[in-house]
Amino acid sequence: MKKNIKHTFFFPCPPARVWEFLVDSELLAQWLMPNDFKPVLGHEFSFRIKPMPQFNCDGNFHCKILEITPPKKLVYSWNAGPGDGTVNLATTVEWTLVEKDGGTELRLVHSGFDEKENMDIYMGMMNGWAQNVQKIEKLLNPVVDDGTSH
Repeated sequence: MKKNIKHTFFFPCPPARVWEFLVDSELLAQWLMPNDFKPVLGHEFSFRIKPMPQFNCDGNFHCKILEITPPKKLVYSWNAGPGDGTVNLATTVEWTLVEKDGGTELRLVHSGFDEKENMDIYMGMMNGWAQNVQKIEKLLNPVVDDGTSH
């Protein structure tokens, strides 16, 4: 029962600009979660949110950078559990950036949802990734208030 999350997004800017949203800890926190990310091969980091008991998750996602090729590819592990030292979610996140049509095609593959008990979090993350990555576009192109709206 192997399931993967796959999404493709397009941003009308160069890959280097989109890359910053994947590797800058402060920018990551703006669209995804608080973290202690550093763009260094082998770096172990975590994303933190409130506990999600419905997914048997304490809200800490433990990650390790497995591959990094700026500004083209970033791969890291994405593991979680109930907080007692066990891991009940052992997955991999892969980002690929391709220069295309004057902008950047960003591909996400989140793989490793192999266990039946991971299907609920898989469904939640399927939509969650799409909603969160869309925040990057808003951060890239903030709305400028010209004072004409009332």
